[in-house]
Amino acid sequence: MESALTARDRVGVQDFVLLENYNSEATFIENLRRRFRENLIYTYIGSVLVSVNPYKELEIYSKQQMERYRGVSFYEISPHIYAISDNTYRAMRTERRDQCILISGESGAGKTEASKKILLYFAVTCPTNDHMVTLGDRLLQSNPVLEAFGNAKTLRNDNSSRFGKYMDIQFDFKGATMGGHILNYLLEKSRVVHQNHGERNFHIFYQLLDGGDDDLLNTLNLERNPHSYRYLVKGSCARVSSVSDKNNWRVVRKALDVIGFTAEEVQKLLNIVASVLHLGNTLFGEGEEGETYITTETQLSNAAKLLGVDGSALKEALTHKKLTAKGEEMISPLNFEQAVSARDALAKAVYGRTFNWLVEKINQSLALKEEIYHSSKDASVIGLLDIYGFEVLQHNSFEQFCINYCNEKLQQLFIELTLRSEQEEYETEGIAWETVQYFDNKIICDLIEEKHKGIISILDEECLRPGETCDISFLEKLEDTVGGHPHFITHKLANGKTRRVMSREEFRLLHYAGEVNYNVNGFLDKNNDLLNRNLKEVMCQSENQILSHCFRREEVIDQKRPEMAASQFKNSLMKLMEILMSKEPSYIRCIKPNDAKQPGRFDEVLVRHQVKYLGLMENLRVRRAGFAYRRRFEAFLQRYKPLCPETWPNWNGKLADGVSALVNHLGYKPEEYKLGRSKIFIRFPKTLFATEDALEAKKPEIAVTLQKSWRGYRERANYQRIRHAVIVIQSGWRGMKARRRAKRRREAAQLIRRFIKGFICRHEEYCDDNDYFLDHVRCYFLKHLKKTLPRSVLDKSWPTPPALLVEASEHLQMLHMRNMVIKYCRRVQPEWKKQMMQKVVASEIFKDQKGSYPHSVGRLFLDTRLEREQVSLKVLQTLGSEKVQYGVAVIKYDRRGFKPRPRQLLLTNSFAVLVDRTKIKQRLDYAALRGISVSSLCDGMVVLHMPWEDNKQKGDAVLHCSHVIELVTKLAMMASKTNYVNINPGCIRFGVSRTKEGIIDFVRGSELKVSKGKRGHLLVTAPQISTT
Repeated sequence: MESALTARDRVGVQDFVLLENYNSEATFIENLRRRFRENLIYTYIGSVLVSVNPYKELEIYSKQQMERYRGVSFYEISPHIYAISDNTYRAMRTERRDQCILISGESGAGKTEASKKILLYFAVTCPTNDHMVTLGDRLLQSNPVLEAFGNAKTLRNDNSSRFGKYMDIQFDFKGATMGGHILNYLLEKSRVVHQNHGERNFHIFYQLLDGGDDDLLNTLNLERNPHSYRYLVKGSCARVSSVSDKNNWRVVRKALDVIGFTAEEVQKLLNIVASVLHLGNTLFGEGEEGETYITTETQLSNAAKLLGVDGSALKEALTHKKLTAKGEEMISPLNFEQAVSARDALAKAVYGRTFNWLVEKINQSLALKEEIYHSSKDASVIGLLDIYGFEVLQHNSFEQFCINYCNEKLQQLFIELTLRSEQEEYETEGIAWETVQYFDNKIICDLIEEKHKGIISILDEECLRPGETCDISFLEKLEDTVGGHPHFITHKLANGKTRRVMSREEFRLLHYAGEVNYNVNGFLDKNNDLLNRNLKEVMCQSENQILSHCFRREEVIDQKRPEMAASQFKNSLMKLMEILMSKEPSYIRCIKPNDAKQPGRFDEVLVRHQVKYLGLMENLRVRRAGFAYRRRFEAFLQRYKPLCPETWPNWNGKLADGVSALVNHLGYKPEEYKLGRSKIFIRFPKTLFATEDALEAKKPEIAVTLQKSWRGYRERANYQRIRHAVIVIQSGWRGMKARRRAKRRREAAQLIRRFIKGFICRHEEYCDDNDYFLDHVRCYFLKHLKKTLPRSVLDKSWPTPPALLVEASEHLQMLHMRNMVIKYCRRVQPEWKKQMMQKVVASEIFKDQKGSYPHSVGRLFLDTRLEREQVSLKVLQTLGSEKVQYGVAVIKYDRRGFKPRPRQLLLTNSFAVLVDRTKIKQRLDYAALRGISVSSLCDGMVVLHMPWEDNKQKGDAVLHCSHVIELVTKLAMMASKTNYVNINPGCIRFGVSRTKEGIIDFVRGSELKVSKGKRGHLLVTAPQISTT
């Protein structure tokens, strides 16, 4: 906390105890303003937390923030509600003593939100198991349920708690939540039937109408419009822009399920809520003789049905009352005003008792489970009191009187406990206790609660007094009984100046926080809080289990008058005081910065009003009566030891001697401080501020020293680390090299042994002795093969494989050749593929049989040997649809006389023709072709054998062609007669006529010559063609 003192001029001090002028209210409020402007909403007064409502979301409640404050000393970091929560929790764990947190403040100051934050902190940070998670959920979910039934929109707050709440959270020895219990105080039942202008009834009514589904509303006979119900329109504020009743309804329904309400219980509960609305719409009329009757039978019938009572009995009870005189019962009719009062009293009683049942039901779900925890002796408790703050309204009535009486008691408790804790700390540390001057409000508490003489006793007496009593008679009795009290004033007892601001129906109490005027109208009725006996009898017979639990038959049988409301509140408050006195308290004081609920706006008048009513200045004066600052020796010495050469950098002696040396060096005067047994006490904030300023001025020098020392240490450590690393690396590297070398030698020796053994056993079957050698031979062959694979399909070379790979080598060679052929074929263009196919056929026909074949291999076969213009157009027209696929010039020799005649041979897809200029001389059908004959020499003679039976074919054709290999190949392929080609080495026979054959003789010579030979044969002299 001390680290923030250097910025105190901008953001103020974190603890009001450190204010120099602590008696100045203006200084106090200015410190609040500075911190509020910087969004620092929390400030300490010693161990008391002051919280200012920011009216906006701040990023200070995350889980990370919870962890930041968890287990940290109270004053180590900035003020926060989590610091109070954690300090309370740790005190409970370490001291094994029950704790409580008291939250107070005006409506709208953030009390309810503060209690939610505390519950959430415990739920998140405490140890858990499955049961504890469920219990934590129920603790958290009890808030929206109680808010729905106990909170309302007021002029000052859209979610104002209209009841006081004290919650006990039980923890086991491990610090985990194991149970809980809630006490409620003084529910503002009058709000059920009446609201001031600009205010609303309790939230649950609007949530039910806005969020309930149509079926539910039909079951309850309700309409969605809240203006239809008289109990909801008196404040003229049925809707609130900042409140979503529909969303809140969903939250409440979910919370009821989590807490453990059954569907039947929820329905019964909603029946009661709806019945209150129907009661409010039940109207009365007055007859001529003054008798009262009900004018809205439907509304009364709906209310009776939902309450589970007989309609006629309820009607009778609302218009008549039962009196007992001298042991006899009499029925007396009610006048109009009495009937309305009876109706309103019933609505308030039903709602108030249902609220008590609701709290009781929640307590059952939070109760300690004995089957899980067999003993609660080790259980510790943290109490959480969320109760109304001091209220001063324009019109103050019975409720404000009870609320302010409660705050008087809490202030009395606070002063007492604060002084006691201060005194105990002084005695523990061995420092003389100095008497503290403060205002003791016991005189005011006695004025209100003293037996037989206090205001509450007088009010009860007036309610019980026979005869005509009224609020004015109560005021007169107060004047007679306590009129001389210095803190009590009425219009009659006041001076002239005071009378001008007080009405005759008011009395004034001088509270510890200021003066408050109370109007006595309604005091007696609200204190009586009585329900007609016959109404009680009707409600006791209810079929609604909740109401039958709330209205006991013993009430009707018991003739004893029930306790008055003020006395009930006083007794419950006394029990609360006993509970709080048995615990170690912590305090949170909540402040509302403005009435408009605007963020960033600080209304100084309003804040001063709350500072006064919360008694914060009185609190500060008590805390500052002795010493403003105290710290344990070790914390003080640890922070300020750089300011003294004797204690810097380390103090090795006793802590008290070190602190003494430090304060002597700093020049503390004896009246400025005291040394206790474990703490130093500093009286004036200026002494601490001077010490903190000196530390701030010293920090640059300390920083330089620390930097110098750190850099030297860092470099030395870095050098040692590097040197050690180098040595480790060197030794490791040398060892690794030696191990590698030894391993390589060992592996090499094993390898050589295996290789030699394998070579010796290489001819044996594959076994452990020769597997390595044989694998090596295989591997070597395959690697060598990879480098020497043939690159061309014409390359027939192949490495010689070892004996064990012969078969595999053959497969590989075949696969490789096939792969090369496939690759080659994929690269061949269509025209080259055609050429290759013709060359393959030519090879199959003529290879090694025809002398001119080798000479033709390197020459391409052409698509035709004739130009287009060389073929007669008339011939093409005669051919019609048959396209000429190939044409070549030939010499035809007559079969008789062998006269040469130049012709053109044209090949189509189905036949060939011999053409003489423009005339087709002979047609040769492929189907009729019997054979093709050529010689084995280097001549161009070819004989096409045709059948004599077909006159159209005209017999065999003897031709000479310069491109005989090309012609025969194409003709054989087109006619599909490759097997019909005959290659004759000496002569060729051909048919001259049906009965006569001709012969062509072939001889070798120097040049090509065709002539008529002996015996009428055709003689062909063929030259020898060189193949080089």
